[in-house]
Amino acid sequence: MGPLTGIRVVEFTGLGPAPMAAMLLADLGADVVRLDRPQAAEAVNTGLPGPHMSEGRAVLGADLKSEEGRTLARDLIERADVLLEGFRPGVMERLGLGPETCLALNPRLVYARVTGWGQDGPLALTAGHDMNYISVNGALHAIGRADGPPVPPINLLGDFAGGTMFTVTGVLAALVERDSSGRGQVVDAAMIDGSSLLMSMVHEDRARDSWSDERGTNYLDTGAPWYDVYECADGRHVSVGCIEPQFYAAFLAGTGLDAEDLPDQWDRTGWPRLRERFAEVLRTRSRDEWAAVFEEVDACVMPILSLEEAPDHPHVRARGTLTREGERVVPGPAPRFSRTPGGVTRGRPRPDTAEVLKGWGLAP
Repeated sequence: MGPLTGIRVVEFTGLGPAPMAAMLLADLGADVVRLDRPQAAEAVNTGLPGPHMSEGRAVLGADLKSEEGRTLARDLIERADVLLEGFRPGVMERLGLGPETCLALNPRLVYARVTGWGQDGPLALTAGHDMNYISVNGALHAIGRADGPPVPPINLLGDFAGGTMFTVTGVLAALVERDSSGRGQVVDAAMIDGSSLLMSMVHEDRARDSWSDERGTNYLDTGAPWYDVYECADGRHVSVGCIEPQFYAAFLAGTGLDAEDLPDQWDRTGWPRLRERFAEVLRTRSRDEWAAVFEEVDACVMPILSLEEAPDHPHVRARGTLTREGERVVPGPAPRFSRTPGGVTRGRPRPDTAEVLKGWGLAP
């Protein structure tokens, strides 16, 4: 029974950050009902796979362009604590299910909206994907090497870190505030806003003249040789992040390098020489040999594991961070709770829709 047990969420099917937000709320114990198009819901309920990150939740078919479908949606909304939607601005209003209507039905409702550009602004109605949202706020510019173009970080930064996580943060904050006010409110989570906030430390460093706007020249963006990845003898890689002096000293000791023969760690003019020596030495052994060298040493050196290898790492396995279920790798719940642990909805049987509706006080 997770910490959100007793919280009811009605999710309007979407892509990317919205379903992941619903997934996380369900992992934390919330009772989530997902509304989808009738044909899609029927297909899922007969065993076909649904959209990404939509497993383990009851799914109902509702044609929201029909009065019957909107009536079902309103019935759920009246009983929900949270509404979660990820459509473009104005879509829910055109369906007659905008915030004003829904909060009139249920004044305690937390109405969470996640979009790329937000509910207003010149780009609000413009299409986009993860890397578009992090293009105009400077985040993507900062990721990559000095001699190359920006590198899209899959869709982790815009969609999930900037979108999902700030949506969930907003939902939880609004639920806490509701306890004192008795009223719900609208949460406007925009990926451009969230990913901008995640760049706070970089902006602080720029204000202190300790971060250059030139990509790949700074201490955390592969500019520094002691915060980078290196190829080993077998073509695989290790990550080296020995920023602090004690970790740097441990790294030099593990590699057999002598600080007296090297430029000072923070002397930028010596960074090319340091990088050259680190690369030479780390290329003399395999990745796993270096992992063994640094296994019990605080040098901030780790083997870079593939997606296939990662579940078998002793620490990952011990915490259940990643588990194998047949041919599939399933991430565990996060964060952890001492009294009310969450669960995992991925790969689990879908709840019986009739029972879920009954629990919500609705007829199947």
